[in-house]
Amino acid sequence: MRSDNLPPRYLRTKEAAEFLSLSARTLEKHRTYGTGPDYRKLGGRVVYAVEDLQAWAERGAVTSTSDPRGLVLPAKRHAPEQKLSGGRFSR
Repeated sequence: MRSDNLPPRYLRTKEAAEFLSLSARTLEKHRTYGTGPDYRKLGGRVVYAVEDLQAWAERGAVTSTSDPRGLVLPAKRHAPEQKLSGGRFSR
């Protein structure tokens, strides 16, 4: 947890991918397809807030292989009706 008086920490794509145990290319694909965590563009640079990365990873939390709650989709194109704002999807 971060203290309220500290600014949020932002990570570049490579750092964010390492944080999530993904390759940078996979994270780039998620960004392209809208299936990944929220990101920001600052001066043309893509950055991710640590809390957004944690929230996105938490959406994939499940308790078993049959648990339907995992909402993190693969990094590929999905039907438009599945997409919601901020890289979140409906099932």
